Amino acid sequence: MGHDHRHERRGGQRNQGRPLAITLAVVLVYMSLEVMGGLLSGSLALLADAGHMLSDAGALALTLFAMRVARRPATTQRTYGYYRAEILAALANGAALVAIAVFIFAEAYERLNNLPEVHGPLMLAVASGGLVVNMIGLWILRDHRDANLNVHGAWLHVLSDALGSVQAIVAGALIWAFRWNWVDPVASMLIGVLVIYSAWSLIQQSVAVLMESAPGHLNVDALRAALLELPGVSDIHDLHVWTITSGFVALSAHMTCVDPDNQELLLRAAHDLLATRFGIRHTTIQIDRDPSCDSATHPTT
Repeated sequence: MGHDHRHERRGGQRNQGRPLAITLAVVLVYMSLEVMGGLLSGSLALLADAGHMLSDAGALALTLFAMRVARRPATTQRTYGYYRAEILAALANGAALVAIAVFIFAEAYERLNNLPEVHGPLMLAVASGGLVVNMIGLWILRDHRDANLNVHGAWLHVLSDALGSVQAIVAGALIWAFRWNWVDPVASMLIGVLVIYSAWSLIQQSVAVLMESAPGHLNVDALRAALLELPGVSDIHDLHVWTITSGFVALSAHMTCVDPDNQELLLRAAHDLLATRFGIRHTTIQIDRDPSCDSATHPTT
């Protein structure tokens, strides 16, 4: 049986912590200002955006916590370690986005039936500041957004919040210019749609990892065919490919070999193929002897 287990993620996680912490601090400071601005102006769109910022803060804090937990070493009970903490955090972030969107829709419906007076200029000023803060957060996280699903989820929070700030700016300008107070709850519902859109992909990817589905970027049939093309391989069975956490793909398989004397060379070739062509470096392959070889060596009479 051959194993090829290489882990290269822990150092990169430490480098991601500082930009996440800085973004969290910036978001928390401006969130409190946006809450006050929403209350003073009477704008649901601003309060919805502040609620989304609160989810940003929670997402960033959860991301940092999950990264710290994921760095803990494996134990006899948790043989893969705590890598899945990152995926659980990503799923929690997605669920939080959905809950916030539902709240925004409910509040917007109530306001459409009873339109309050909204202070357009204050709403416009506060939303503009929120956009600046979100753009700063996006810039800080720009080099780390694809590091793993957990960090990508936090980045999606900030991105959707930036788009929500744009909608709040437009709504504030229309209210200031034309006294269209109905624009405020409509903008809130559009923000809710953006939040749902951000959450869907995150939840879908997180559930796929937790269900141990094959990674979406891998073609398992092509992978099987590539292994079968190795010299001396007659069959591939019990092939499993799954994701431990973002960027950490694992594979296990049984490989039937017609030439048992070359097992070591075949295992080395299989590991090299999986690493270079498919990017899979955590592999467990068991070599099985082809029964036809025994029949050929000891023919029945």
